[in-house]
Amino acid sequence: MAVLYVFGSAAPPVLDVERVVEEAQSQGWDVCVGLTPTAARWLEPRLPALESLTGRPVRSTYKMPGEPDVWPPADVILVAPATFNTVNSWALGVTSTYVVGVAAEVLGKGIPLVTMPCANAAYVRHPQFERSLETLREAGVHVLYGPGGFVPDQPGESRPGGFPWAAALKTVETVVSPSP
Repeated sequence: MAVLYVFGSAAPPVLDVERVVEEAQSQGWDVCVGLTPTAARWLEPRLPALESLTGRPVRSTYKMPGEPDVWPPADVILVAPATFNTVNSWALGVTSTYVVGVAAEVLGKGIPLVTMPCANAAYVRHPQFERSLETLREAGVHVLYGPGGFVPDQPGESRPGGFPWAAALKTVETVVSPSP
């Protein structure tokens, strides 16, 4: 069974992570969940259930030196929702969180990465955002932004139909099949 890491940032779609894990598992993936510190705080009351669902701890911090890694190696990583901060930090190599640190390191390990940003139309007008997306694309990350991926809403608006998780999981499957 192929291993999928689902890494989420603090944007409203992260509140659907259990449903996404269940969908990925139904497709044959062994799923591990990593969260930014703020996303972990948002989901704190639900973390035990999420750990039960995946059979592994949810990670939002690095393990201590000398501690064994309790996750199997990833076959593919999905970084979604990837906030404005996560996208820019990742592209710039600013690895101040576990999620961004692992995603940045994996660029050099050749493990496939898929990301779907989640930022409103005001944030994406910042000139660094497009540069960051282009940097990630040039590094080989499958970026789902624009038609067929995430299309920004105005600040304070919700995306009609919700976050396109199905498109993210479909892209993950095209990059690496869940079953050997």
